[in-house]
Amino acid sequence: MENHIRCFADISKQVFNDEGVITSSSLEQKCVENVILKIYKQFEQKASIDPDLPKLNKSAHAKFLKNALISLSQSYTCLDASRPWLIYWILHALWALKDMPDAEILSHTVSFLSHCQHKDGGYGGGPGQYSHLGTTYAAVNALSIIGTEEAYDSIDRSSLQKFLWTVREVDGSFALHRGGEQDIRGAYCAVSIAKLTNTFTEALFDKTAEWIVSCQTYEGGFAGCPGMEAHGGYAYCGIAALGLLNRTKLCDMDALLRWCVNRQTTVEGGFQGRTNKLVDGCYSFWQGATFPIISAILAQDHKEMIETVLFNQGALQEYIIVCCQAPDGGLIDKPGKPRDIYHTCYTLSGLSVAQHGTGANDPYVVGTPNNELNRIHPLHNIAPHLAYNALHYFIRHPPPVKDKN
Repeated sequence: MENHIRCFADISKQVFNDEGVITSSSLEQKCVENVILKIYKQFEQKASIDPDLPKLNKSAHAKFLKNALISLSQSYTCLDASRPWLIYWILHALWALKDMPDAEILSHTVSFLSHCQHKDGGYGGGPGQYSHLGTTYAAVNALSIIGTEEAYDSIDRSSLQKFLWTVREVDGSFALHRGGEQDIRGAYCAVSIAKLTNTFTEALFDKTAEWIVSCQTYEGGFAGCPGMEAHGGYAYCGIAALGLLNRTKLCDMDALLRWCVNRQTTVEGGFQGRTNKLVDGCYSFWQGATFPIISAILAQDHKEMIETVLFNQGALQEYIIVCCQAPDGGLIDKPGKPRDIYHTCYTLSGLSVAQHGTGANDPYVVGTPNNELNRIHPLHNIAPHLAYNALHYFIRHPPPVKDKN
């Protein structure tokens, strides 16, 4: 437990300096900082009375998520093609909160995801929808979180591997669906899926690492595809995929680290997704999870790096717990934004990363010990032992050979 909170007087000295050039971006940044500073000032006054602050409202978040797993509001209609994503976000967030649904609900979830599985391999966004690498990644992660034989056996791995081949391009990149766009998300999702389900082959990912590295920009981060702007989500996908492929030496690690550390905001304490953009709770994971990956890579040559956390863990936890909790459950992008399942999942994932760092040291938890979340695997964003369990189950149970007739 760590009760030390950044001093408001110190934070207020670090406000954005527009250097006399006023732009829409600078005005938005100052507006966000003013809101955040008011929240931190109020919090500092409350914390002087209650030394247990800040508190993570776990029960409210779990209630919000469990209700969403059973029934969603009409506002989620636009995500009808993302239903495996919704399941993954909910289950992973509940796992982090140490409050998983009961076995019956989990079994029903397996059954529903089976209806999303396409006959030609992979998973669509809902029953009867075409397969997509994103929703396949989400389904595989969700089933790995459930972690039962029923869940594992529901995955048709023979057709899954065929689907991965159909979306692979000759340059090593992956389209998100047949005939779809190629970007770094597809490469990451494909590698993560293949590794967890033991459908990985060297031939399937020939040239993939080289294509990923071609997405690293002059700033140091990774873009969605060559020639585009560096972005937090793409940077995570890039370095995580290279980590899973064991090809991290291909990228410019110093440039990536420099870009990542400069994405943590000084006043807010959270991360922005791109240069000159606003803080957003979801980047607590997309940017935050790159750091334990980088530490592990650097530790190959410098062992002490495995214990070195390369960002401000306390500041990120403060931003999440003080500024990003909706009063009635769920987490948000930033103050003034509505709660949603996506931000709840990735903001909690980032909070777990901030607490557990590289995993080599004792947890660093701001607030009461009850604030501690379960640890996540930074390469897959599920629990480490759940990733291990899935892989080893699939190693012990190779997919059946189908009759070609």
